Amino acid sequence: MPRIVRNIRQNLGVFTVLTGGAMLLLATDHPKKTNAPDRQAANWKLENAFPNLTFSRPVEFTPVGDNSNRICIVEQEGRILVFENTTTAKKATVFLDVRNKVSSEGEMGLLGLAFHPDFRNNGYFYTYHTKRKPLETVITRYKASTAGELVVIPSSETVVLRFDQPYDNHNGGKIAFGPDGYLYISTGDGGAWGDPHGNAQNRSSWLGKILRIDVNRSEKGNYGIPSDNPFSGNQEGLREEIYAYGLRNPWRFSFDRKTGQMWAGDVGQNQFEEIDIITKGGNYGWRLKEASVCYNPRKDCNPGHLIEPIHQYSRDEGVSISGGVVYRGTRHPDLLGKYLYADYVSGKVWALSHEAGKKTDNQLLLAAGGTISAFGEDATGEVYLLDHQGTIQRLASQN
Repeated sequence: MPRIVRNIRQNLGVFTVLTGGAMLLLATDHPKKTNAPDRQAANWKLENAFPNLTFSRPVEFTPVGDNSNRICIVEQEGRILVFENTTTAKKATVFLDVRNKVSSEGEMGLLGLAFHPDFRNNGYFYTYHTKRKPLETVITRYKASTAGELVVIPSSETVVLRFDQPYDNHNGGKIAFGPDGYLYISTGDGGAWGDPHGNAQNRSSWLGKILRIDVNRSEKGNYGIPSDNPFSGNQEGLREEIYAYGLRNPWRFSFDRKTGQMWAGDVGQNQFEEIDIITKGGNYGWRLKEASVCYNPRKDCNPGHLIEPIHQYSRDEGVSISGGVVYRGTRHPDLLGKYLYADYVSGKVWALSHEAGKKTDNQLLLAAGGTISAFGEDATGEVYLLDHQGTIQRLASQN
């Protein structure tokens, strides 16, 4: 999420003026290109999924990896809370509190959580946080007791990976285990304006990437490199951890639980927000391009191997994409197989249908869904929307 988004969302009238003036001037440097107009869907609303619970700046919704029907919520300030996945849940218990280790102003904070695929046996889980002095991103492994109530073993804290950040925005923040059992990590381009250091295209940099590591090996200290990573074993100084690159700030990604396909929402610069299907070795264009248009350079920006987004939307529709999930639940058959996503600023919520080689269909479900920071899935594939103001919502039919 852009740093300015929080204030913009609270002062949307001011933002409207800006988009009509100064910010619009930025957007007219390139010709506009958008997808087909959205279809307006009727009969959708949001309802509070856990009306007795509130949270502080929730950014991640993750089922506990033990089939216990419990949910963890990550709060940006540095706490993880756990509760029973039932609408009548009355209490969320603190599972982990690292507020003393986390810098959470702006876009920084405790941003990601992933349970090891074998959590029931080894008790391992992983977090993604940012800190100052020095300014850096840290991926940490913890061990929890897995019998009964979740309790973190304090001495288990182990740093898996850390890397410097040049600025305090565009931090990425999502971590998740893929169907292949490897840990995927999203990183932003390092921040400031226009990727001034060229990090996203620099394959020797951690930044502006999707990383993939093997946490069950240790040749890199506390992780290993999958043998089929694009730059595994290279001798040119390229980061072996890189899975895909050319991304600005892939705040959230997810895996389709049916197909294994990886989807990401990449926050744009000043014209477009984009949705990408992430493939191994893929270059998604930033900062050469913003979505489908040239950014730097202003023309002749595609060397022929850049991957286009499957969908993009302009500043008329929103300012900060909150990447979502492909719906595989049973409550809403009309949404089956569609990618649900939102915009943090405009509050719009959409359902995107996409098949390779076929026209993309984008359906507007809600015009004002709140400050949606992220989406989550429970163990059954039902989808939840995290309102950054403190509640966990879900889609419901008005019929």
